[in-house]
Amino acid sequence: MQAKQTWKPTSEQIKGTNIYKAMLDSGINNYQKFWEWSVKHKKDFWTKTITYLNIPFYKEYNQIFDVSKGVEQAQWLKGAKMNIADACYPSNLDDPFFKKDKTAIIYQKEKGAIEKISYLELAKLTNRIANSLLAFGLQKGDIIAIDMPMTVEAIAIYLAGIKIGCPVATVADSFTSPEIKVRLEITQPKLVFTQDVQIRAGKELPLYEKIIQANAPKTIVFAVREKTYPLRKGDLYWKDFLIDNKLHQSAICNPDDTTTILFSSGTTGAPKAIPWTHTTPIKSAADGFYHHDIHENDRVAWPTNLGWMMGPWLVFASLINKATIALYEGAPTDKAFGKFIQDAKVNMLGLVPSIVKHWKLTGDMEGFDWSAIKCFSSTGEVSNPSDYTYLMSLANHKPIIEYCGGTEIGGGYVTGTLVQENIPSTFSSQTLGGEFILLDENGKRSDKGEVFIIPPVLGLSNRLLNKEHHQVYYEGTPTYKGLPLRRHGDEMTQMENGYYKATGRIDDAMNLGGIKVSSLQIEQVVNTLDFIKESAAVGIPPLDGGPDQLIIYYVPIREKDKSIALNDIKQIVKNEINPLFKVVDVLTVDKLPRTASGKVMRRVLRQKYQEKP
Repeated sequence: MQAKQTWKPTSEQIKGTNIYKAMLDSGINNYQKFWEWSVKHKKDFWTKTITYLNIPFYKEYNQIFDVSKGVEQAQWLKGAKMNIADACYPSNLDDPFFKKDKTAIIYQKEKGAIEKISYLELAKLTNRIANSLLAFGLQKGDIIAIDMPMTVEAIAIYLAGIKIGCPVATVADSFTSPEIKVRLEITQPKLVFTQDVQIRAGKELPLYEKIIQANAPKTIVFAVREKTYPLRKGDLYWKDFLIDNKLHQSAICNPDDTTTILFSSGTTGAPKAIPWTHTTPIKSAADGFYHHDIHENDRVAWPTNLGWMMGPWLVFASLINKATIALYEGAPTDKAFGKFIQDAKVNMLGLVPSIVKHWKLTGDMEGFDWSAIKCFSSTGEVSNPSDYTYLMSLANHKPIIEYCGGTEIGGGYVTGTLVQENIPSTFSSQTLGGEFILLDENGKRSDKGEVFIIPPVLGLSNRLLNKEHHQVYYEGTPTYKGLPLRRHGDEMTQMENGYYKATGRIDDAMNLGGIKVSSLQIEQVVNTLDFIKESAAVGIPPLDGGPDQLIIYYVPIREKDKSIALNDIKQIVKNEINPLFKVVDVLTVDKLPRTASGKVMRRVLRQKYQEKP
């Protein structure tokens, strides 16, 4: 039987959503009108949102936002004193909230049993770490760094840093020593947290060793392997660092104080160092509340890491909404992951498309009971409708919230909802409280073009640590209604039904025979060939000038498939995209180079090809 390709909410399902309740509260009965109200009346929308999320303050704000310094430098929650960690759970351990004995994190180590930690236990662990940091000599404003997998301890360290007013630089555990070194040199942390090793598929992958090679400062090491080995002078094992004091009062901070330093992928030289403030997590939590429909006690899983934005997003979207984070400390491609999703009764599962493609090829997630899933979410790459129709079927036809944004946004700018029809690989709405327009190459509004965000929007960055913020996001951009637009770099198409479809990054476009085309458009067609696991299309400018030459890199499903690719790829590109597009070369790779967030680094492939002898 053919799988259903769309999902439509019933009246009963709509009435159970957070969006519906918010619409009723605002006296609006139509989603499109609600979105229009959210951008025309941003102050009212964000004031109500902060109330829904129960964001606590030591001193209330006197303005929800102030643009007297211009929309580039909007000041959110002006006049407030706060600490966003307190929005995850109360700072006072005697608070009645903790008597509910709610689960903060449900987790499973590779080949281990499912375990749980309550909000009270997480609060106590976070406080112990906060007090240990202070005892170690750290002061408010000092930076700490985390290079760990997504574990209970990593989350507690992250929240502890925020509680004492120490910005946390997050580094993906997949990075090499040189990549770690660059990020540590940019942020200059006083203390680094890592593990001795990371266990994946029974293998020990080094972490502390990479930290040493990166010439990191003093480091606290969480021991995973049974046998410990000597540390550098000044470094400590976790058990020797942690003190027992479980009481801690959060530092009182300004809304625009830095909480987190995240990094862009860094595919074009040094990565951008993007600070999150105490207001950025409100954007993450709001997107979780409205667009992912996260309710109290829901269980939210997203294979991720603190080193890219979906890690902090998962923490705040879950804990601020008083839901449960579901962590599997192993590969999301293994059958054990599927069993964890089943046994943990996960309600919202976030993914990147390459994981889904792998599942479809192997069938490893079939046969599990994923009936608890209310919706999926997807970000990081453009998805394939066929793959995502398959994904919907794994949970008895549940919707997928396509979600696209950026580290410098704190969440998404375009998304789906559970109150609209869900069509795989499309976005049904701009995010509530935010607005963007599409401009063509001539700077004219179009139904296909580059995304420009209309500020102010809560969550948007207003500074970078190592680059000039105005130059990166605003310099040379057009104005809209007299105000500057903010560059984002994505390319989108708005379809006749009003929905949006991603067509790649502006900088991933190529010019073939005078025709501009996105790499993603080519890859989506090439990936339909049954011998290809995944592919990447790059345009190589000839040495003597002229239009780009189209090169295809692909990962074969089977070794024997390597010799049959060229003609089939040439034919499908010619037939399905444009007969003028000529594939010049086809090469196989064991895997495509990706950023920590799973995005294909086409520039690396382009450079690799140009450096061929």
